[in-house]
Amino acid sequence: MTGVIPMTARRSSPRRPSSSQLLTRVRDRSPGLAAGLVGGVVAAGLGLGALTVLVMVLWISSPYPDSGPGGALHVAAALWLLAHGVELVRADTLSGVPAPVGVTPLLLSVVPVWLVHRAARDAVDADEDGVAPPVSARTAWAGVVLGYLTVGAGTALYAAGGSLRPSWAWTVLGLPTVVALSAGTGVWTAYGRPRGPVDRLLRLLPPGARRVLLGPRGREKFLVAVRAAGAAVAVCVGGGAGLVAVSSVWHGDVAREAFLRLTEGWSGRCAVLLLCVTLVPNAAVWGAAYALGPGFALGAGHGVGPWVSDPAPMLPPFPLLAAVPDAGAGTPWNWAAGVVPLAAGVTMGWFVGRGGMRWSVRRTAMIAGLAAAVCAAVLAVAAGMAGGPLGVGVLAQFGPVWWQVGGAALAWGVGVAVPVAVVVRVCGGWVARWRTAAATKAVTKAAAKAAEEASRALSLAEARATASRTTTASRTRASRTTEASRATPQKATPQKAAPPKAAPPKATEPSKATAAKSSTPATPATPATPAKPSKPSGPSKSVRTPVVAPRDGVTLRKKAVTPVAPEATAPPSPRSVPHPKESEAYDLLPADEPVEDVWRDEALRARWDALRDELRQRTPEPEAPANTEPEPPAAKAEAEPPAPPSPQDRGTS
Repeated sequence: MTGVIPMTARRSSPRRPSSSQLLTRVRDRSPGLAAGLVGGVVAAGLGLGALTVLVMVLWISSPYPDSGPGGALHVAAALWLLAHGVELVRADTLSGVPAPVGVTPLLLSVVPVWLVHRAARDAVDADEDGVAPPVSARTAWAGVVLGYLTVGAGTALYAAGGSLRPSWAWTVLGLPTVVALSAGTGVWTAYGRPRGPVDRLLRLLPPGARRVLLGPRGREKFLVAVRAAGAAVAVCVGGGAGLVAVSSVWHGDVAREAFLRLTEGWSGRCAVLLLCVTLVPNAAVWGAAYALGPGFALGAGHGVGPWVSDPAPMLPPFPLLAAVPDAGAGTPWNWAAGVVPLAAGVTMGWFVGRGGMRWSVRRTAMIAGLAAAVCAAVLAVAAGMAGGPLGVGVLAQFGPVWWQVGGAALAWGVGVAVPVAVVVRVCGGWVARWRTAAATKAVTKAAAKAAEEASRALSLAEARATASRTTTASRTRASRTTEASRATPQKATPQKAAPPKAAPPKATEPSKATAAKSSTPATPATPATPAKPSKPSGPSKSVRTPVVAPRDGVTLRKKAVTPVAPEATAPPSPRSVPHPKESEAYDLLPADEPVEDVWRDEALRARWDALRDELRQRTPEPEAPANTEPEPPAAKAEAEPPAPPSPQDRGTS
């Protein structure tokens, strides 16, 4: 049994997959295609539904509708196709000849393009849980395009039964092109903008530009060129919008009259206002074409430019057409429109020059030329979409001519952007070298200053160390001297013995106390003992005390030192006794407690310590104070024989 069970399990596993395996296989059967189809259908439905709601609201609010709801729905479908660049054909004309309508509202085209781009980007990451891998690019792109074109084909078939029928040639060519490009950018963005598709497109360029862009750092160069071209396009279109706004304000009366003549009801005026808003980007492109030089056409053979203006005599009343310059030759005010392409060229050259600081001058010029070509291509496509026919005869040509606008943009770009890019590149190199030299100089100066500070700190540290060693040595020497003075016994100084007592003569009043003290009985003499060193107890005061000793009837006076009783405080330390010469010379007494050092300079402190040590070495140590206790007369007599009186004493007596 144990050998049969494994064999049965191995045989049954491929025949009976588990439920989880079945779910995985179902999920892996190209789930991105279905998600892409659904995403494309939803994107087309959102754009078509939004436009249909807008048209139905205007139809309902119109007091005099020309047709029923079916006609309004046909108009909504035709406008949705027109937003994709599909040319329409108006059948009910006065002459009976179908009239084409090819002017695409650019603002209206933004909605379907953005919806397709978003649907393709979301189709790549169809699995929100992150269990399945991302959908392949081709599958997601194909699903979105097929789903969107399915709705587009049905819409074109439905719009063919209305008064505005789509042109089948433009429907077959224009609608798939717009959808495919929008979906392709969405998938490319979802995959992180890889370089492979861009390189395949760049191989279509001329060999010189291809070598530059596909060589080292080709992606960086391409991005610099695209950014510069985008900035130039923005400046051109923005400048054109500014020109239209200024001209509309200048011709405000004509614009207001045209707005009021088109319709009388508020619903009709709202419709005209919405149409003007959707055509504002077209007017900005027309203004850019006017500033570039070629201008635009207001009918066959009627061109409007900065040099000469010749509009058609029978133009329909429309507020935006009121901004068209008056007929006649151009004035300096019209020529001032050339500031717009000049600013665009300078902007393009600035972007290229700033981005190409590491490139050579020749390569910078080539990148500037490539940016000018990209800018010219974008403006040519915009001019082609912003213009088109509005009928037959005179209105067969309405708006700027794309190839003229593209050529003028390329000429302005090469003539302005390339020199500016080269100048910015050269000046940027000079500035970079100047900044490098300034930075090097600053670093060198900072290093020299740091070295000077380090040497100063080292010198200060050495001075501190020397001062510390000197102070330590002086303190050690002083402590040794103090200990030696304490340990050495002092010899008792012999005192002169007093002469034997005689009959005291009559003493004067000041000497009565001394005579009474000397009349006390004598004590036996004691041998002299060495006096112990005692701490000085304060300053002594010399007092002349008369000492009476009878000697041949002569009274002698001797100068004795009577100690002054110190205050009842603790005995001071030896260090607190100031040296006489030191205190007289510097008027500085040492203190028991450490005081705050007022010497900020370590060198002066070390010098002062050295001078103080030298002064202490040269000055002899003060003798210990003698024992001031009075000795008995007997001891004095034994210690020293009586000395004969001096002549001075005799004279005094």
